Amino acid sequence: MAIDYEKEIGSAKVEQKFLYESGNEMAAYAAHQINYHVMGYFPISPSTEVAQFLDTMKASGQHDIMLVPSDGEHSSAGICYGASTAGGRVFNATSAQGYMFMLEQLPVQAGTRMPMVMNLICRSISGPLNIHGDHSDLYFALNTGWPILMCRDPQSVYDMNLMALKLAEHAKVRLPVMVASDGYFTSHQKRRVQAFAHRQDVHKFVGEQPPVGFTDTLDRNNPVTVGPYMNEPDYINNRYQQSVAMYNAGEVFEEIAQEFAELTGRHYEVIEQYRMEDADVAVFLMNSASEIIKDVVDQLRLQGIKAGAISPNMIRPFPQKQIAEALKNVKAITVGDRADSVGGHGGNMVNEIKAALFTYGNTTTKVISRIYGLGGKDFYAEDGHHFFQLAMDAVVADRVEIPFDYYGHNPGEADKAPKRLLKPMDFDSLKSGLITVTKNEETGKLAVKVPPVRSLMKKPRRLSPGHGACPGCGIFSGLELFFRGIEGDIVALYHTGCAMVTTTGYPYSSHKSTFIHNLFQNGAATLSGVVEMFWERKRRGELDGLGLKDDFTFVMVTGDGGMDIGMGPAIGAALRGHKMIILEYDNEGYMNTGAQQSYSTPLGHRTSTSSIGKTQQGKVTQHKDTAQIMAATNIPYVFTGCEAYPQDLLKKAAKAQWYAQNEGLVYGKILIACPLNWMSEDKEGTNIVSLAVESCFFPLYEVEQGVTNITYNPEEKNKRVEVSAWLKTMGKTRHLLKPENEPALRSFESEVQRRWSKLKAKHEHPDL
Repeated sequence: MAIDYEKEIGSAKVEQKFLYESGNEMAAYAAHQINYHVMGYFPISPSTEVAQFLDTMKASGQHDIMLVPSDGEHSSAGICYGASTAGGRVFNATSAQGYMFMLEQLPVQAGTRMPMVMNLICRSISGPLNIHGDHSDLYFALNTGWPILMCRDPQSVYDMNLMALKLAEHAKVRLPVMVASDGYFTSHQKRRVQAFAHRQDVHKFVGEQPPVGFTDTLDRNNPVTVGPYMNEPDYINNRYQQSVAMYNAGEVFEEIAQEFAELTGRHYEVIEQYRMEDADVAVFLMNSASEIIKDVVDQLRLQGIKAGAISPNMIRPFPQKQIAEALKNVKAITVGDRADSVGGHGGNMVNEIKAALFTYGNTTTKVISRIYGLGGKDFYAEDGHHFFQLAMDAVVADRVEIPFDYYGHNPGEADKAPKRLLKPMDFDSLKSGLITVTKNEETGKLAVKVPPVRSLMKKPRRLSPGHGACPGCGIFSGLELFFRGIEGDIVALYHTGCAMVTTTGYPYSSHKSTFIHNLFQNGAATLSGVVEMFWERKRRGELDGLGLKDDFTFVMVTGDGGMDIGMGPAIGAALRGHKMIILEYDNEGYMNTGAQQSYSTPLGHRTSTSSIGKTQQGKVTQHKDTAQIMAATNIPYVFTGCEAYPQDLLKKAAKAQWYAQNEGLVYGKILIACPLNWMSEDKEGTNIVSLAVESCFFPLYEVEQGVTNITYNPEEKNKRVEVSAWLKTMGKTRHLLKPENEPALRSFESEVQRRWSKLKAKHEHPDL
């Protein structure tokens, strides 16, 4: 089974070099050699690294792809679609929920015949949330109209990415093409890979420029209408033409694969057959598992069993004829699907294989369907032996005993069912009685009295210890401080992010109150549904039997990433006026997925997608002012806070609860330290966020009933420091203090001062 590199090199016509890289690295490597025009992207594991590697390469001047960090996958797909209409080459990479979020855009891309290449790094679809590899996202791609190329290892990731562009741009195809590889199994595992040694040879293969003569929205002498409304019979004609193009893609791929084989010595048939020439029993698997099954075939052959394996290199168009031909003499085959078509009596692949056999008149080959490897469950050689045993048993019995089943699951044990370890918190212990909030009927403002923090330490923590947060993480100290200012029961919804992932690893949970998690972008809408159901059931008297002593306070906890991808739903919830709190912890990046830049990342700050190199020095745009955006929705209360100023945050928490229970939606933003990705000492978090406040980068203020009030002014206390005093405390920003980066530093300082001056003007003039 070992790869014969000498044979490949000996038959190659193009100079190649050896690399030792992962699947994600090779996807990025191919993209940088092609030098696409535009990549719109949004981070999601396990595809995140593709954009990160490209950003690092761009920082060192290895390519000039325009990398556009979007606010979510729906937007990234829109960026890619728009770019593809404008005549250039377009690239993207995503996974799982990210793919699902962009899903409605993908048939548009195919239906309007706009070529591009997207890598789908396959991962489980929620829910429940699982970030590991299977094919549940891939199976949603089958009906989008995109040709789909399959990759079993990092070598094929590289090769397929080159062939994908050539296929997409072919005159007989003109469709977007997907390159699918297995999350973590292939995306993160390294192996020896061959790649074109010179970019010019890549361009000779794919073409130096995109083909001309097709839709180009930038050609002013040939104006076009892209995406018109269409009635029948034009719509069905469009779909027929798209269908023809899809089947053309299968034939064109074979031509491209032959050309590629002549150049590199590596040939990709539409389906790969391993020792199938005389096989009696076979197993069908896709991608990474298809390499493991070859070892099993070899072991069975040594025992005299005529075993073989089939794996497709392309599943759209589905290689129906080739599959039927390969199986015409096979007595039984076990088809492993790494995702289920729930309710369809098997996964998508087994049902398409059955259709292929029926179409070509094969009614004798017995087909066994097994769903395996979900959620990243490993597939080992012994699992392959089991699959072959199923086929051999069917041959002996002349029937399939269990046509469809899951493999690798277990029914569980009753005595190991999750048990509640902590009793529900005593309601009276959550009501300290030390916090008072009264409304001034003349001014409409709230008067708040809170005791020193130490007086509230008897209140139980809302989160139990033992979660998986990094050392020095400021999220939970910040959240617990905020919750000290909340009296009574809460229902909390957490967006996807560090706070959610580190506290809810099934079957354990750190949450002592009811916790809800939904999709990354949809938390505000989800919690608003919970809120309205609470008030409606209360109105109908349906909650009387639950013994509630007071109304819940509903809190959505989100990171700055959640307020990027979830900005629209958050604004929608604000405009609808639901009685809830949106609390954002801002650590200036998408820390849960590897410290990518967010829109709240400040100018010049280094992240994994705003690298430092000879062509760029960190993030190139200014940070988003989310508090001001939310204030523009005219909600009753907006605030900023920081754990370094506990009394200030406690007062704002108490106000937030009052407004959320009596008037409408509240938004708050607290600055949170992330030592791991800020490249700072664990113990320095509170000091660093304090300096962010003292430098006026993160001013503490509130907007109450439309009136701005600065609650801590470092200038008045003679405590204001230079922005550089804050920046020098973090490894991610020290480069800004170098002489060569003075223009960026001055630009950032100027923006901090501009926003601070504007905020002071609002404070001094209530009508602003």
